[in-house]
Amino acid sequence: MTIKQLTKLIMGQAKKKGFGAKPEEINVAEKITLIHSEISEAFEAYRHKNINGKDGLKEELGDAIQRILHLCGVLDINIEKSILKKVKSNKARKWDWNNINEKHA
Repeated sequence: MTIKQLTKLIMGQAKKKGFGAKPEEINVAEKITLIHSEISEAFEAYRHKNINGKDGLKEELGDAIQRILHLCGVLDINIEKSILKKVKSNKARKWDWNNINEKHA
């Protein structure tokens, strides 16, 4: 299934459940906040080593992506195109690993 097909499936569910399918039917700030909350829940699941279980990391990441795709569907954002564009720009991007607070693999 492509991202476009998955978005279409999620939009069908959103219409059926009354989650909004048009920009005037949603509050964008609220949707972004809900995405953020799913990411926070994923972090908490990871901290508690709940990877596969109910409310686990995998489930919460799935929730976050579903919410992101719903927002993209409502706003008619081709997220697949946006992701591919970002992947392309990151190919040439340089990171100064000595000056950032992350570990390099």
